[in-house]
Amino acid sequence: MVAVQTRIAVPVKPTEPLPLHHSWPLLGPGHQFELGHLFDGDVEGAIDPVRDAFLLRRHRIGRWACDLADERLTWSPEIHDLFGFPRGAIVARWEAAACYTEPSRAAMERLRRYAIRHRRGFTLDAEILTALGERRWMRLVAAPLCEDGRVVALTGLKWDVSADYA
Repeated sequence: MVAVQTRIAVPVKPTEPLPLHHSWPLLGPGHQFELGHLFDGDVEGAIDPVRDAFLLRRHRIGRWACDLADERLTWSPEIHDLFGFPRGAIVARWEAAACYTEPSRAAMERLRRYAIRHRRGFTLDAEILTALGERRWMRLVAAPLCEDGRVVALTGLKWDVSADYA
């Protein structure tokens, strides 16, 4: 008698390329999370510029912010390098968003809207095409900055994770 093995194919549920479960809750005053303390209002007091600058430069992690009133971007030199723009160049938000590949741009915009509406941070690995024409993957970490309970800016970190996708 010969034993017959039967294999049952278990369908794998396809997932959206970049689902919303990348979002994480905003913590209240005095709580800590990976970007530091979050305060309603002046966040600058929570930052140790010497320590943070050393650690970020050492790991080539850039800081960024987007003022929601006028969509003005503030980038550290590492972000300029990551996107292939000259250091110190003023980059409009639409120019930066145009560097994202379409699936990554759509996911980033969706998570950004969700973050602003629900006061939540998010993490996303996004593919970009730099101003110099190079394809890269970057990790984007974003956290809302609030004044009087209203999101007025997004801020966070970005760094190159292309090696993880090679």
